[in-house]
Amino acid sequence: MEANLLNSIRNKPRFKMITPLTREAYEMKMRAYLGKHTQLFSNSISKESSNICVKTKDDPFWKPYLTLRTETEDGKTIIRGIFGPSNAVWTFFMFLYFAFSTCWMTFFTLWWVTDQIKSKDYPWALSVSMVFLFLMIATWAASWVGKILAKKEMDILREFAEQSMQGFDFSDF
Repeated sequence: MEANLLNSIRNKPRFKMITPLTREAYEMKMRAYLGKHTQLFSNSISKESSNICVKTKDDPFWKPYLTLRTETEDGKTIIRGIFGPSNAVWTFFMFLYFAFSTCWMTFFTLWWVTDQIKSKDYPWALSVSMVFLFLMIATWAASWVGKILAKKEMDILREFAEQSMQGFDFSDF
């Protein structure tokens, strides 16, 4: 099981574990573990959710987080973890993708329809749609640059997840 858990943490941005610990006991163990590492991690912990990030000299836009959520089911605690950017960054990028793709579809459709009916009303619509397509690609490239910039902190968070979970008595589904 332990190798399975560690592979799950290393290879995926999401992982799930089951433990017989109560939510309160899990919270206390996480607080104790993080208490030993206060110089390295910034965190907010409750019995329902924990957000952990690596402390850095500056506060970059691309700062990765480890979010741990706990649920109780059949007397056992389910811990769901996800590695990723802050909610604000994720929401911002999803907004950009939505806005740019909607504009691209609108202007491309406008150009296509006018081309089909042999109208010359909107000759500029194809050019504008290509600008929005470029902006979508630029947004995707910016997300990859952010992923590269945050790699060091992400590796530290993954190591934290592996080490902090090793002492727990987990069982798999």
